[in-house]
Amino acid sequence: MRIKTKRWNDPIEPDDGFRLLVCRYRPRGVRKSDETWDAWQPNLGPSRELHAAYYGKRGPAIAWPVYEKRYRTELRAQSSAVCDLARRARSGETITLLCSSACTDPSRCHRTLLRESIERAASE
Repeated sequence: MRIKTKRWNDPIEPDDGFRLLVCRYRPRGVRKSDETWDAWQPNLGPSRELHAAYYGKRGPAIAWPVYEKRYRTELRAQSSAVCDLARRARSGETITLLCSSACTDPSRCHRTLLRESIERAASE
């Protein structure tokens, strides 16, 4: 089982497999012909409200532990999509989860939390 994480604008590698954009917002200014992903599932990104809270768009920014807990709670509603990705990964398909070009720290990104959830579902 192999699940990778990257930003959508990181170089494409031959072993990326299925490239899935998991941002709530589609990258602006990217023409369909220039997309670097095979599919987009905005429902696997944080909600608009959580995104705004983390970046302090409606008050003080929330801390990473609060964001992480809220995102994991939101992700429970997407269990069908997570289980589908887990099934695909378990069958040997490589999946690369893609996030925003602005997200430079994978340890503070929902794509890493999503990967953990998929891996956990695949091991069950």
